[in-house]
Amino acid sequence: MDLKQKTYLLVTGASRGIGREFAQQLSQRIQSVGSLVVLMGRSQPLLEETKANILKESPDLSVRTFALELSTARAEDFGGIIFESLNHAEAYPRNFQRAVIIHNAGTVGDTSKRAREIGDTEYLQQYYHTNVFSAIALNCQFMRIFGDVPKLVVNLSTLAAIAPISSMAYYCTVKAAREMYFRVLATEESAPGTLVLNYAPGMIDTQMTVQVQREAHDPAVVAMFREQREAKTMLTPPQTTERFIQVLEAQRFKSGDHVDYKDHDAA
Repeated sequence: MDLKQKTYLLVTGASRGIGREFAQQLSQRIQSVGSLVVLMGRSQPLLEETKANILKESPDLSVRTFALELSTARAEDFGGIIFESLNHAEAYPRNFQRAVIIHNAGTVGDTSKRAREIGDTEYLQQYYHTNVFSAIALNCQFMRIFGDVPKLVVNLSTLAAIAPISSMAYYCTVKAAREMYFRVLATEESAPGTLVLNYAPGMIDTQMTVQVQREAHDPAVVAMFREQREAKTMLTPPQTTERFIQVLEAQRFKSGDHVDYKDHDAA
């Protein structure tokens, strides 16, 4: 895949961690003049930090930031953000050679509870809205607005989407739901114009893994996270992002595939 094109790039969860790193590294590879980078996340100040980092390396890029709460966001909100970003740049969808969306935003949930203890439907509704419903609604608007533009749709997946992990019932179920949605999308959008990738970035040293290590009810899971962190075998956001870009550039995966950081045949 030739990444150096005139690109509309939208990254969710871009205020920190993997989302920030994806936004920064991809921004260095797309064509600066004529491209548009849209950063979404909860914290406006942190999004502005990501924007500043991008412009430091690529001053000719147009970068827009949008802070919103995914637990209550509606499809109309996402459509408004995309249209506002285009209007601000005085651009139309057809101006871009490719539209790229990175569905990165997500939360780990309450790892102190066993699966049998999960029953608060109000919490479940909010959690699923944040992690599943919002991604689907945003993707619906993205697909509609960039209908005839070649598209790359990336879902930040995980081993937890395809394998059960004790203490992580919330996380495993939403990740499995998201992955299946994007696999169905790839099946239905089989024309060459849309490419879908479920990328599992591996065990990353981020605030999310710190939270699991601190709160998980299963001592074995706590020990696994602690040992990897202490041994410094956890990946950094730059490491997994570099691998992700290698996967894109090699493009040996099929649309809808689940590609893990460790899948050497994918890059």
